[in-house]
Amino acid sequence: MAMRMVAQRSGLISKRMFATFNFTPPQSQPTTPPPQADPSTNLFVSGLNKNTTSERLREAFTKYGEVISARVITDRVNNYSKGFGFVRYATLEEAAAGKEGMDGQFLDGWVIFAEYARPRPQSPPYAGAPPSNI
Repeated sequence: MAMRMVAQRSGLISKRMFATFNFTPPQSQPTTPPPQADPSTNLFVSGLNKNTTSERLREAFTKYGEVISARVITDRVNNYSKGFGFVRYATLEEAAAGKEGMDGQFLDGWVIFAEYARPRPQSPPYAGAPPSNI
């Protein structure tokens, strides 16, 4: 308190610095969960251990059907796992079995979550490209 008075008298700080700030949080609105993805042969797997490899992911999901591909997504720079991946099955029935069988299960000591992969959203054209109407 004494330091504030000295600082204000010397002109180093204004009274505005010590004004009270009344923050009112925005009214919370109910959030709607994202829409469920349509069934497909591609599964999105999250919650992966950072040490889980693509081979280990394939091995875990193979017991539910024929796995076409299994890939753990890694960082481009340091090649560390980002904690999620994709598993593609041969048929919709096998994908449904894999989703039901592995969702909420332990893999390499971590609980993983499996769901149908959503299609990648359409990205805008490259910013440096000239407009298409020229």
